[in-house]
Amino acid sequence: MDTTPKKRLEIVIEAPVLDRLCRRLDKLKVSGYTVMPAVSGRGKNGSWSRKGEISESQRMFVLFAVLDEKDLSPVLDEVYALVSSQIGIVTVSNVEVIRADHF
Repeated sequence: MDTTPKKRLEIVIEAPVLDRLCRRLDKLKVSGYTVMPAVSGRGKNGSWSRKGEISESQRMFVLFAVLDEKDLSPVLDEVYALVSSQIGIVTVSNVEVIRADHF
């Protein structure tokens, strides 16, 4: 089976910023992305968990998208502009997809 190389963009971001992030991705015509709740984690400020959170503003989400390498740079510029002053983790990795026409 043939595979096609792509880039996977993964962003951990605070709930209040999520809608703005999605709007920026839509503006850049990112063909698709998935958002999932982040349940717990550990970072430079220690451990955190959604358990007991009553405010949406304290929740975290993970968004990931699969992109062509040629489309990555403008997306990263927009993402950085948004998360540079927020809590956020951005990673990019190489992936292989089996249905390239979906991306």
